[in-house]
Amino acid sequence: MKVSARKNVVLLGATGSIGTNTLRVLRKHQNKLKLIAVTAHSKDQKLADICQEFKVPYASLTDASSYKRAKAEGRFPSETQLFGGNDALIEISTLEEADIIVLGVVGACGLKPALAAIDMGKEIALANKELLVLGGSFVIDAAKRSGSRLLPTDSEHNAIFQCLEGHCNEDVEKLILTASGGQFRDAPIQKLESVTPADATQHPNWSMGQKITVDSATMANKGLELFEAHWLFNLEPSRLEVVLHPQSIAHSFVQFVDGSILGQFTPPSMTFAIQHCLLYPHRSASVEPTLDFKQSMQWDFKAPDLARYPCLKLAYESLYTGGNALAIYNASNEIAVERFLNGSINYLDIPRIIDWCLSNDTNSVASSVEALIEIDALTREIAKAFKSSSV
Repeated sequence: MKVSARKNVVLLGATGSIGTNTLRVLRKHQNKLKLIAVTAHSKDQKLADICQEFKVPYASLTDASSYKRAKAEGRFPSETQLFGGNDALIEISTLEEADIIVLGVVGACGLKPALAAIDMGKEIALANKELLVLGGSFVIDAAKRSGSRLLPTDSEHNAIFQCLEGHCNEDVEKLILTASGGQFRDAPIQKLESVTPADATQHPNWSMGQKITVDSATMANKGLELFEAHWLFNLEPSRLEVVLHPQSIAHSFVQFVDGSILGQFTPPSMTFAIQHCLLYPHRSASVEPTLDFKQSMQWDFKAPDLARYPCLKLAYESLYTGGNALAIYNASNEIAVERFLNGSINYLDIPRIIDWCLSNDTNSVASSVEALIEIDALTREIAKAFKSSSV
């Protein structure tokens, strides 16, 4: 990476929850970070406002109608060059002057732009689960070839990343990922069948988008995080563990072979992990206050009940199966959550759809990124065809 007075930041997915929190970090550290490009899917006015505030030279809208409307109505500042369409994500991600790409877009659309940036040796602030869940070995191998650094912005993986610095894999007994357990952690299991989208999109600790909030309730998000941890830290499934921690203060632990355990702790806010990645390897004052250990606190930990969280059980099974199972799990869950939110299935149909799609897996291994994208698309069609028996 070239040396510059400020680190040049490209923000993919600027109008979502990751984007919003990244902007908070950028406002705090304008002397260290410079926003040079932003993208969104369809929120053209919100993206234009960001460009106006940060004087962003490049922007992209992937939704064609939003792009045309924004161009026709002149919504963006004159100094901002506006691109349109999915291919624009690759153009934005491979800008010569870019130092770090914040991958905050949701879904498989982030895979090709990220790989293009990795091939150029750019740093990647990894906030998109699909990059490793879908791309897996292709992403890791590409990063090794180019020297690109993958910096995890998920609180759990960022915690592990910080705890592992200065240690090798042979030092590690296991990684322990924490999970809040979501909003139905203590609800009677028999009542889960009647959970509504309004119920499932209210998280007790975190402020997140609808999809990730539902994933937190089902713990599919923790399943995806297990997949990410497997690839990021090169550890086999037997050395990856999940524990419930309702307070969301201890973000993860590393247990070493000598019995020592290191953890990382902050209040439940995305800004801490995002800032760590953007300023890495340096540190600076945080956007918001951290913990005060002089104040009384209660921290609880316990094992998750897999009967309550069948999505987590399916994730462990997929991790041991390997091959295409991780991509199938991810794609089927995305469609299942989408269908739950639009009312075409009920809450407990989410793991049923994942299980059904995994049962159609031939246990083959995709030989290319293009083959993985085809598997992703096919799985989505299978998930859309699932018939709910209770809606």
